[in-house]
Amino acid sequence: MTRVSELAHNVRFTASYVVHALATDPAWLVLQASRRLPARVSAVVVPGVERLVGDGAGGAAGRLRAAWAAGDVTTVRDAAPRGRTGRRVRAALLGQVATLEPTGTDEPTSPDRSAPSAPVAVHHHLTNSLPHTQSGYTLRSHAILTAQRAAGHRVTATTRVGYPLTIGALGARRTDVVDGVGYARLVPRSLPADHARRAEDGTALLAAELERHRPDVVHATTPWTTGAAARAAAERAGLPWVYEVRGLPEETWAASHATAAAREAATRSERYALVRAKETELALAADHVVTLSATMRDELVGRGVPAERITVVPNAVDSALLDATAPTPAEARAALGLRTAPQVVGTVSSLVGYEGLDTILRTVATLRDGGTDVSALVVGDGVARPGLLRLAAELGIAEHVHLPGRVPRDVARTYLAALDVVLVPRRPDRVTGLVTPLKPVEAMATGRPVVASDLPALREVCSPLDGGAPAALLVPADDQVAWVDAVGGLLGDAARQKALVAAGRDVAAERTWSQLVARYDDAYAAATGAPLTDENRKDRR
Repeated sequence: MTRVSELAHNVRFTASYVVHALATDPAWLVLQASRRLPARVSAVVVPGVERLVGDGAGGAAGRLRAAWAAGDVTTVRDAAPRGRTGRRVRAALLGQVATLEPTGTDEPTSPDRSAPSAPVAVHHHLTNSLPHTQSGYTLRSHAILTAQRAAGHRVTATTRVGYPLTIGALGARRTDVVDGVGYARLVPRSLPADHARRAEDGTALLAAELERHRPDVVHATTPWTTGAAARAAAERAGLPWVYEVRGLPEETWAASHATAAAREAATRSERYALVRAKETELALAADHVVTLSATMRDELVGRGVPAERITVVPNAVDSALLDATAPTPAEARAALGLRTAPQVVGTVSSLVGYEGLDTILRTVATLRDGGTDVSALVVGDGVARPGLLRLAAELGIAEHVHLPGRVPRDVARTYLAALDVVLVPRRPDRVTGLVTPLKPVEAMATGRPVVASDLPALREVCSPLDGGAPAALLVPADDQVAWVDAVGGLLGDAARQKALVAAGRDVAAERTWSQLVARYDDAYAAATGAPLTDENRKDRR
């Protein structure tokens, strides 16, 4: 496909996407568009648009959106809106509900197969990817693909149907190549209004890619929309498939609500139950399951997934990050042109509520009131960014808080190095207690001390793989006094910082992709029903 035909295809698809959104739910489209404005503009515009949508803009349509946001599926089902927009919004929401209905058996259905020859050929089906989305998810995906490719595997990858055009990347290529890894895009001619047809389009396009590449195994990730497409396409192709549970979507959704009461109500909603059941169904139906931690493995076992069908592959870093000499915080800040206090604390993260990033700002404000000359640096973007900007102003520390927004991944590492102490103040939600983030490992590999919420997932990711004391200073989540004491004490204790850095480097050294990527070989062998011998495992490495 020539570049001109690529762009023409993109324009045709995007036009159908926008026309459908305008006809179905224009308020939603305005909200999504406002979130993609430049950071300084979106910080002003998004809160107003969110209030408008949340207050029920559009009459019946707004009330239906509000019911869905609260997880109230019954209200959506029972509604009988008179207006055309309300009827279309209801139909679209019921289409989403339908995608969560059980599909077939919840047991693996792959036929008997012979073991694939080494090196194995793997097709990864992903939700999103570099270069259009930068997140812990996309960085992990890219690291896995890169490491498997370096190990001699034949790897190919696709992303969810319509991506990245659905996030506004109108100039996207049919295949983006990053560091030698290709990400093919599944973009149909148009976007059907019916969710079942959309899913079928995605499955058909993915099945065509599988026919073209002829992999030995299909490797998909959460959420269920990505997993369901991979499951259906793999079954059509007669291939085994692996489901990588990187998160718990129902818990992430529940944690997105603004108040503790709303979060608790979300966990009791039908929407939560439907998503949880769908994710469980996919994990049970996969030929093998990969997950990030022992905490998540135990959660899956509790849902009925046999422990022997689960492989844990923790978050890891490129060994080059350990081998490189990181700049000092002062050198990194100079390279970035940052004018800050002599000491800087913060993080590089997605800016969402459950990350608890307000704790960083409140800690800095209290320390400054007590005479400690410290600044906050919080790098990244997300729905919580406007609130953080407002909080900085309310606390009177706006000039000492730096929120540069989304930055390129190579620059993000320099920002991480610019921190004297990396803070991971996650809120004590169920999702944060179960799902392990990447950022503590990256901070340890960079040689920065870490202070983190004392939650099971964070304790695990900050500890040696075989157990032992955490290499981070763990603080009770949501205990603001404890956070001030811990961060203030560490800033004034160079010896303690040095000890944490040394312990953190040891933990990070165990968690490199060159070491851990071989665990996928075991998962793929298990998925085919032909476990590896010691000899051919050595060959595959």
